Amino acid sequence: MKPTSGLSRKILLKMNPPSEEDSRSSQTRILDALRTAGVSASFSAAALRQLYPLCDNAGWRVTASLGWNGTIWEILMLEAGDTEKSHYGLAVDLGSTSVYMRLLNCSTGETIEEVSEYNRQIAFGEDILTRIFYAKDNPEHLDEIRKATIRTLTELMSALRKKTGIAPSEYLSMVVSGNMTMIHFLIGLDPFCIFQTPYAVRSDAPGFLRGSDLDLPITGYVYCIPGRANYLGGDITSGILATGIYKEENISLFFDVGTNGELAVGNSSFLLCGAGAAGPALEGGVVHTGMRAAPGAVESVSLAGGEFHLKTIGGEAPAGICGSGIVDLLSELFLNGWINLQGVLQPEKSSLISIRKNPDTGMEEAAVCYAPGLYFYQNDIREFISTKAAAATMIEYMLQASGIRLEDIDRFYMAGAFGAHIHKESAIDIGMYPDVERDRICPVGNTSLEGASMLLLNRALLTDIDRILDLMSYVQFGAVDNFVEMMQAASALPHTDGRRYPSVMKKLQDRAARSETQSAVPCADSRD
Repeated sequence: MKPTSGLSRKILLKMNPPSEEDSRSSQTRILDALRTAGVSASFSAAALRQLYPLCDNAGWRVTASLGWNGTIWEILMLEAGDTEKSHYGLAVDLGSTSVYMRLLNCSTGETIEEVSEYNRQIAFGEDILTRIFYAKDNPEHLDEIRKATIRTLTELMSALRKKTGIAPSEYLSMVVSGNMTMIHFLIGLDPFCIFQTPYAVRSDAPGFLRGSDLDLPITGYVYCIPGRANYLGGDITSGILATGIYKEENISLFFDVGTNGELAVGNSSFLLCGAGAAGPALEGGVVHTGMRAAPGAVESVSLAGGEFHLKTIGGEAPAGICGSGIVDLLSELFLNGWINLQGVLQPEKSSLISIRKNPDTGMEEAAVCYAPGLYFYQNDIREFISTKAAAATMIEYMLQASGIRLEDIDRFYMAGAFGAHIHKESAIDIGMYPDVERDRICPVGNTSLEGASMLLLNRALLTDIDRILDLMSYVQFGAVDNFVEMMQAASALPHTDGRRYPSVMKKLQDRAARSETQSAVPCADSRD
């Protein structure tokens, strides 16, 4: 990603020192030098305090670090000599379950390092609604969640410093992409308005905020990507920016699959958008042995000869299972008949399925052992099927509402950290993705983070964001009368209406035919 002119700049200034013939102030001398370089700017108080003795000691050869404040360039700090190449910024995907932070060299566009961590808000509730109620009309509780959010971000900055040696004070700009609730919590705004009619949020476009005002240790400004409605936040704006569907003539579908599902269908003429809760199961949450995509996480599963064959991140011993592994696991269990259409485990199919006490629920239930000491419980399957049903129903309803058919869609962009690694075939097998030609399904990774990175490096994209917001029309899934009924139909594997998944039905028929053929072969030749 080659930068043009991003949200921050570093400019080397070579100036003559003051003299009796030229007694301009240090401030004016620097502003004039910047104007000669084609930049109009103002001074921050911090930069004014640096004027002396830095300029004298540097022989009036200094680098000015500038940040865009939404209106004008602001001189954030001065450094002696040429430090133009040491130009850093942050892009952040502030998710409700996981937070991803990317450190970029804003001079070259290079990604220097990327880190992630669970959002510390989880301590106040696995789901967003629990957190919203905890903070409702309680400033102390709201500040607890705000501080947990800031602590998550500062810990990620510390992790970056440990890996790169670059201090947070060297970051000149930061772009944050997140849903409306996450941005409210980041700033310290009570988000109950997001949940309560008339759904008028406190702020949908916070703009450029000083890092210090948010208790963040960066030098410059934080830009929060704006959203369109209560459940349509900056993460989907960022995703649309990253995929570029707002510039295309062909119709595309964009789906950011995560704890929440954000969906957009459209092109350069319109963007029909909606969002709803999918569930933390997609990121390993609420699954007993679920975990983030970290070393030791099972990311791929196949079932052959009655045995599981696993691939883990980093090739380490299995420590748990992440989202892509769960989708593979359910696909294999279903295709091999170890779970039925309702996702119920069939103990008679394998000795790996047994009745055990679920440590999370305290209840006796069926569980399948997919790795030594690691079990996937019936309740885990129930949670994940509910999640996949919500995701599939969002897509189904959006197409119904728009009058667009599956065959009218040129590309299905499946986004999110989860969507980047999921195997298309497995997702179709369980009815999470529609049964379409596989090359039309495009995993595009963490577009929330990617869009934030693009904007960090290209200030002109602020205009594109305005264009995206203008194109957006919002659909409230919660207001759909038959949404629950549609979800119930999508809770079967792959769906109550098997005709929607012809390739999956064919797989099941082929396997059944092979099984019948094998069972008909005698074990020995009776003529002997």
